[in-house]
Amino acid sequence: MSITPNVPVPLALVGGAHIHTPNFIKRLGARRDVRVAAVWDHDATRAGRLATALDAPILDPDTIWADPAIGGAIICAETDRHEALVLAAATAGKALFVEKPLGLGAGDAGRMADAIERAGVPFQTGFFMRGQPINLFLREQIVAGSFGQLTRLRITNCHAGVINGLFDGEWRWMADPRIAGVGGFGDLGAHALDLLLWFLDGQATPERGTARIGAATGRYADCDEYGEGLIAFSGGLTGSIAAGWADPSSRVSIEIAGTGGHATVINGDLFFESAAVAEADGKRPWKALPEGLPHAFDLYLDAVTGKVDLPLVTAREAATRSAIMEALYAGARQDSWEVLTSPLT
Repeated sequence: MSITPNVPVPLALVGGAHIHTPNFIKRLGARRDVRVAAVWDHDATRAGRLATALDAPILDPDTIWADPAIGGAIICAETDRHEALVLAAATAGKALFVEKPLGLGAGDAGRMADAIERAGVPFQTGFFMRGQPINLFLREQIVAGSFGQLTRLRITNCHAGVINGLFDGEWRWMADPRIAGVGGFGDLGAHALDLLLWFLDGQATPERGTARIGAATGRYADCDEYGEGLIAFSGGLTGSIAAGWADPSSRVSIEIAGTGGHATVINGDLFFESAAVAEADGKRPWKALPEGLPHAFDLYLDAVTGKVDLPLVTAREAATRSAIMEALYAGARQDSWEVLTSPLT
């Protein structure tokens, strides 16, 4: 992909079904270093709406892949359409943003990661929570050993989507696991799982996992609405994620415990206690935080415009999250612990 100074990089929006697409369109409109040169969606009505919003022509995917001027593809299609689009885009050498989850499970996600790595193209997905100041700080402290021997790491990510009918209309496919791969637990749990693994930075390996998943309202037929996942890591650490669309509020989002420290995030405030850090007594909100990073989508746009050494999510990381989430769902269905060790990790 060649970049001409002071000339916006042409990109394509390939599929706009995901609920985050309107936010991405706003972010694209705020940039002057990129432009959307083409859009496509299998739904003609949606394609027309996207083309109008982005002032771009509707082109079929084969035409997009064949155009050497188009440097990147933003794929926000339904999850079950990701594999065909991603494999073709990677083969064509397009820099990729693929909305999470990358795949339905280990199989398609692994094939996509393989293709992206072979192509050597930039990749990013929508794990925006990595860039939040509290999360950056907590990862730094875990890596620094400020919590001593870690014993528990719990992350919660919930909202009231099913209560408020968020998926009653255009986004209904996201509440159909046959298309989305997951329901409420996996949709929001993808972010919680990513943080859990990213916090640890390879210090512990996920070995076994299980979950309890359910539906509180039954609003979306056989779609799950909430769940709790449990992961046993090497070294004795227990990780857990709670996620779903059935909570009126979600006040405690993170809890980390170890032999030398503790952290809790309550209503957006961090309470941090560590024997290794001066004044970290956990009695008042901790405010000494690093500057946040740009949104995950903006980091992708930075990458396609030539910036380097950016903290992007790798394709292998994204595939691993899909594989582990698939195993947690299997554990819930079978009331079993699933082995998590695989080539993806």
